[in-house]
Amino acid sequence: MTNRGDDLESQVADLQATVDGLTEELVETKERVRQLEETTESLEEADAARTERSQQQGERSTAEEQAQARGTDERRDAEFVANRDDSEEEQAEPEAATEEEDDSDDDGDDIIVA
Repeated sequence: MTNRGDDLESQVADLQATVDGLTEELVETKERVRQLEETTESLEEADAARTERSQQQGERSTAEEQAQARGTDERRDAEFVANRDDSEEEQAEPEAATEEEDDSDDDGDDIIVA
């Protein structure tokens, strides 16, 4: 019977250690959840403030807002795209002006080569 009593005491000690470990883990998990909730709340507040500011400004493009949210690398990409669009428009304007100039030189002396 002594052997049986020792086995039971050993099991009780193991179970008590398990309960203590799980209790400690539960406390740590609750603390971590609380920290995550605080972080989430602060991020939501910051996002709401950012949205409010951008709505007030109203002139920023969606690409610029997204680039700002992602960081400077993508902001540079957005600026590059915006500059490229401006350059394409500027290139299109001189071509149109050149075509108008070509039309004004029309004397009727065109030579057709076959």
